[in-house]
Amino acid sequence: MKLVLLGGGGFRVPLVHGSLLADPDRLVDELVLHDVDTARLAAIEAVLDQQARDAAWRPRLRVSTDLDTALDGADVVFSAIRVGGLAGRTVDERVALAEGLLGQETVGVGGIAYTLRTVPVAVDLAHRVARRAPDAWLINFTNPAGAVTEAMSSVLGDRVIGICDSPVGLCRRVAATLGLDADRAWFDYVGLNHLGWLRAVLADGRDRLPELLADDAALGSFEEGRLFAPEWLRALGAVPNEYLHYYYATRETVAQIGTQPATRGEYLRDQQEEFYRAVAAKPSSALATWQRTRAAREASYLAEARAVTGTGERQSCDVSGGGYEEVALRLMHAIVGNRGARMILNVRNRQGLAGLDTDAVVEVPCLVDANGAHPVAAAPVDPHCAALMGAVKAAERDAIAAALTGSRALALRAVAGHPLVDSVAAGTRALAGYLAAFPDLLRATRP
Repeated sequence: MKLVLLGGGGFRVPLVHGSLLADPDRLVDELVLHDVDTARLAAIEAVLDQQARDAAWRPRLRVSTDLDTALDGADVVFSAIRVGGLAGRTVDERVALAEGLLGQETVGVGGIAYTLRTVPVAVDLAHRVARRAPDAWLINFTNPAGAVTEAMSSVLGDRVIGICDSPVGLCRRVAATLGLDADRAWFDYVGLNHLGWLRAVLADGRDRLPELLADDAALGSFEEGRLFAPEWLRALGAVPNEYLHYYYATRETVAQIGTQPATRGEYLRDQQEEFYRAVAAKPSSALATWQRTRAAREASYLAEARAVTGTGERQSCDVSGGGYEEVALRLMHAIVGNRGARMILNVRNRQGLAGLDTDAVVEVPCLVDANGAHPVAAAPVDPHCAALMGAVKAAERDAIAAALTGSRALALRAVAGHPLVDSVAAGTRALAGYLAAFPDLLRATRP
C-alpha cells in the first residue's frame, strides 16, 4: 500500500514513521514524503534512516518535491502542511496579542487567520488528490483540523477524515484514573475540533464519570482535571478538552502569555530552526537531535495554561495518551483492512449532532470500516455547549467562505464574530494587521 505524507519535511514525521516500523501487519510498503523544502526533507530523511537502522523491516521510502508525482497511485494521503510555516504562526499570535486578544494557532483570531491562509491551499490539494488518486482516502492532520477538513470535504466528500490526538488522550487518561480498560469503555464525547466535552464514560453499562467528578484527588491526577477547577467541572457535568482552557480562562491566559519572553510559535520556530541547522551540520546525529528536541517540545506543551492554573510540569501520564500518529495508523487499518473500530474523529455530521446541519464537520465518536467513518448519533447537547459550538462553527464557516471568495466582509465577520473576540474594533484592527502581514491573504479583497 502506498502512503503519501504531504508536509513530509515536518518535524513530527518521524512519529508516523516509527508507528509504521512497529506495525506488525506491515500495511504500508511504500512511504512517499512530499514537501516544497528540500533541506527539511533531507533532514527528516536522515532521521528516518537512523530510526530504521535496527528495525526488522521498513517501508520503501521516497521523497519528492513534485506533488502530482507523489500523489500518483496513492492509497492513503496524510495531509500535515503548515501554510506560512512557523513564521506565519508567530504573526498570527502577535497580531492578536497586540489587540489584547488570544493568540493561539487554532483558537480565536489566530485560528481564523490560520484558516484564511490554509483553506485555499487545502482545497487545491483536495482537487489534486481527486484527480491524481481518486480512490485514495485523505486523513487530515492540518490545523485548524475541523475547518480544514470541512473545506476539503466540499471536494472529497466523506473520503476526507480529520484526526486529533486530544480526545483520545483525554479519554485514555480518564479511563486510567478510573482503573478502566479504555478499549472496553464507551466515551460520550461531543464537540468540534479543539472544542469538545467528555460527557459520560460507560463501563459494563454504567456511567463512571460522576464518581470521577465527585473526587477532587482523582481530578487532580491528570492534566485536564488540573486545568479546570473541580467546582467548574461539576457544574458542567463533563470534562472539557484541554483547549477549552482558552475559553474558560481567556483573560488569565492572555495576561500570562504577555509575561512570557516568547509565544509558543516563536519558541517552536526557534527550536525547529536550530534542529534543522544541527542536522544539516551533523547528519550522523540526526535521530538523537530529533529525540532531544521532541522531548523539550512535549514538556513545554500548554505551558501557559499550566502556569495560569499553577499545575507545574507535565506528568508522565499526560503525554502517554497516544499521539496523532497512532490515531492515524489505527484509522488507516480500520478502513483499508475493513477492521471495525470505534474512534473520535472529525467528520461530516450527517445525523450525529442535533442542531448542526449534515455537512458541518464535528468531532464525535464514529464507527469505522471499509466504507469510512460513520458518526454515532449523540444525545442532545447541553445549551451551554451547543451555543459555544454554534458560535465557533459560524466563525469557521465565515472564514472558509472568505478564504475561497476573497470577501473582506466575511473575513471580518469570522474574526470579530468569534466568541473569544470581545470588541468589533479590536477584531477589525486585527484583520487589518493580518492583511498587512499577508498581502495575498484575501486575493480578491476590495476596500
